[in-house]
Amino acid sequence: MIVIDGNSAVVGRVSARVAKMLLKGEDVHIVNAEKMVISGKLNVVADKYKARRRVLVKTNPEHAPKWPKVPDMLVRRIVRGMLPWDSMRGRQAFRRLRVHMGVPASLVSEAPLALEGVSSAKFKKKMTVLELCNRLGYID
Repeated sequence: MIVIDGNSAVVGRVSARVAKMLLKGEDVHIVNAEKMVISGKLNVVADKYKARRRVLVKTNPEHAPKWPKVPDMLVRRIVRGMLPWDSMRGRQAFRRLRVHMGVPASLVSEAPLALEGVSSAKFKKKMTVLELCNRLGYID
């Protein structure tokens, strides 16, 4: 089992690495998902995700893609987008992923894996996943 701390880490970079770990057969837990960072202008990023939530299929709206408002579920959905979802291999890999807001009591004793190159320190325009979800309508 691999534990990854998402505190001030870029969501896309962490998600790409996590997807590769999942496809190799590892069980991955991401903690502090609400503190992960999305880079870009705040309004542009928020509008992009609002547009994704509005996409409907005309024949049957139930078949439209689902984009959650809850931070841990949103990070989980972003990782899912980096997996080969149409194959059984990708779906089985997705089942090995767990995303948590904060650090659950069962994972306090585990030491998180330090990923290189995922820090958000060099970005000036950024927002946390929690801020994005609050703009989408999530109330914490």
